[in-house]
Amino acid sequence: MPIVAEGNPSTVSLSLKNDRYTVLIGTDLIGSTADLVQLHTGIRSKTAAVVTDSNVGPLYAEKVMSSLRAAGITPHLIEVPAGEASKSVECVTDVSRKMLQAGLDRKSFLVALGGGVVGDLAGFAAAIFQRGIPCVQIPTTIVSQVDSSVGGKTGVNTPEGKNLLGAFHQPQLVLADVDTLSSLPDREFNEGFAEIIKHAAIRDEDLLDLVEKKDTIREHLVELVTRNVAIKAAVVEEDERETTGTRALLNFGHTIGHGIEAAGGYGRFLHGEAISLGLVAATRLSVGMSDLSEDEGKRIISCLELYDLPTKLEADVSNEDILSAMQRDKKFESGQIRFVLLDRTGNAFVSSDVTKQNLEEAITLLR
Repeated sequence: MPIVAEGNPSTVSLSLKNDRYTVLIGTDLIGSTADLVQLHTGIRSKTAAVVTDSNVGPLYAEKVMSSLRAAGITPHLIEVPAGEASKSVECVTDVSRKMLQAGLDRKSFLVALGGGVVGDLAGFAAAIFQRGIPCVQIPTTIVSQVDSSVGGKTGVNTPEGKNLLGAFHQPQLVLADVDTLSSLPDREFNEGFAEIIKHAAIRDEDLLDLVEKKDTIREHLVELVTRNVAIKAAVVEEDERETTGTRALLNFGHTIGHGIEAAGGYGRFLHGEAISLGLVAATRLSVGMSDLSEDEGKRIISCLELYDLPTKLEADVSNEDILSAMQRDKKFESGQIRFVLLDRTGNAFVSSDVTKQNLEEAITLLR
C-alpha cells in the first residue's frame, strides 16, 4: 500500500517493482521545483527540458524555470499548442527534435508542466528520448493531478483511437500544486470530477461525501487530491502494467467514454466530459447487469450533474462511430469486451458478460 502523510505538502509514496517515487500535494510548490527535485529524487543533471502548452506556459513556466536556474540547472522551454490535438506522433517528434537541437542528452531530465495532454505527451517523449530520461510531472489540472500524472502511462492518440501509441515510464516525482487549479475556467475545473467520481465509484464510497460539498470544495483541494492520488497509487502498486486485471478497474466508464471522445473528434468533448457520459452508461449497465442498486446509481449520476458534467449525448455522434472507435480500444482483447461494472459503490470488477448489444443499448439510452 502507498504511504500517505498529511501536511503541506501531503505526500503519497509509491513502491513499485523497479521504481519508487513520491507525489507531493500542496500549495506554493512550483516555485520550489528544483529544491523538491533534489530532495526527493536522485536527479543531479544540470540541463532540463520544460515542456508545457500555450495556455499553461505563460502562467507558470517562468516560476519553474527560475527555480531551476537558481539551482544551477539550465532549462530549455518547449511549448506546444494547447489541446488534445497535440497528443500526436508528430508533436512528440517535434518535442524530441527540439530537445536534441537544444543540446539535451541522456543525462538531462524533462519537466512536464501542464494538464493530461502535456503529461502524456511529454512523458512519452521522456520515455523514448535517447532510450529514456527521467521525468518530473507537474500537473496543473484536476484530471492530471488526481489521475493521469500518477502511474507511468504515457502516450499519444492516432486517428484510430486514444492512447494507442505509448509506453510505461514512471515519473521520478510528481508535484501537484493545487494553487494552479485556481486559474482553470469552470468547465476545465469541473471536468476533473469525472475521474474523482470514478475513483469513488470503484474504491471509496465515502469520497462522494466530499464531492457533494460543492459549495466549499475549493477549501478542501489538498485533501481531495491526496485521497484520489492514494486510490490511484494503491491500484498502480497492485498492478503496475495491467497484468493482473486490478488496474483495469480504473477503466470504469472509459470504454464507452473513450469511444465517444474519439467519435466526436478530439476537441469536441473535454476528456472528463466524455468520461462522464461513459460513467453514466457503465453505471446503468451495473444496475441492469450487476448488483448496484438504483439509489447508488442515481447518486453517482447526480454527482456528475452537480459539476455540470454531461449525462446526455447529442444525436449527431452516432452509435456506429462510437462502437467502431471502441473496437480499437486497448480494453478489448482479441476482440473480446472487458468491461468494468460495479456490484456496489466502492467495489468494481471486470466482466466478460457485457455484449456489443448491451453496449449499443447503453449508448442509445444516453440520448
